Amino acid sequence: MIARLLLLLAFVLSLPAHAAPRCLSDCTPRIGIVSAFGAEADILVANTQGRRSFTVNGNRFTTGTLRGNRVVIVLSGVSMINSTMVTQLMLDHFHVQRLIMSGISGGVNPAHHVGDVIVPERWAMPLEVYWNHDGTPPAPCGAPGDVSCLGLKLAEADGKPVPPFVGAAPVGGLFMRQNFVMSRERAPQGEFRFDYEADPAMLEVARAIRPALARCGPKAFTPGVSEPDPKLCVATQPRVVVGGRGVSGTLFLANPAYRSYLFEQLQAETFEMETAALAHVAHANGVPYIAFRSLSDLAGAEEFNADVGALFSSGLAETNEAAVTMAFLEAWKARATPRRQPK
Repeated sequence: MIARLLLLLAFVLSLPAHAAPRCLSDCTPRIGIVSAFGAEADILVANTQGRRSFTVNGNRFTTGTLRGNRVVIVLSGVSMINSTMVTQLMLDHFHVQRLIMSGISGGVNPAHHVGDVIVPERWAMPLEVYWNHDGTPPAPCGAPGDVSCLGLKLAEADGKPVPPFVGAAPVGGLFMRQNFVMSRERAPQGEFRFDYEADPAMLEVARAIRPALARCGPKAFTPGVSEPDPKLCVATQPRVVVGGRGVSGTLFLANPAYRSYLFEQLQAETFEMETAALAHVAHANGVPYIAFRSLSDLAGAEEFNADVGALFSSGLAETNEAAVTMAFLEAWKARATPRRQPK
């Protein structure tokens, strides 16, 4: 018996690294859903059939079937670090074939409205920066803009260098950098990336869905009263917008000048604190992803906006966000299910 176990162990150790099992808790193929907003995660879990919970390092992962798809759902918690950690935990403990990120975000493109759900085609991390003393290109390695001797590379967006964000003294100049990513396919050199593209097949499905988004949250309606409370409704009918670039960073953005900079230089649609980190992990692990983000405000806007209060106090934020995620899952399942030919 011992000899057989030793032979089995020797066989496992001889396997190439990519053959090592990754599903430490459950090996059923699933779509992984990482939610950054607890109220929305609760709705998704409540609609999941055959629920089973796993606790990994204090994080609750819920498996089951949602809109016909086998899923695993987890709440990320705020911040790039939490998103990175929870996403990698999910990929290590479950057989995740595709990833969905959803939650709330701030608007960058002023054409959007509170309650709109944005589905960017790609995500970037503009706050991965070389912070220079002023707006002149850094030259630590000799030539202006050359930071290669430090193991770094300044960012290009859409094939062009990104101008720095320059503030009054002593702010200096923030030059965006590309991220270094290591993956099995790119080892041992790795690669530098600025944008992380969402999965084209998932984007195609997202463009076709037409979820019924509400303008008034469920708390706006009182039994016996025909009209909703207008204070718990947003002014503009929410819509799903697919395309453009989303950006994520390690700060809560309340700076109108930096918001304008992101829109002018990157044509960014939305800013938040989790998705690009998930996208980085997804790319490193070779897992396709998509992200849905419901706009809560115009990032950095100082004026009071009644729509912001209506979005959260009425339950509209989580209701619409969950509606989009579930509409996507329903459409994704329909896409994967072959249609029966009539006899």
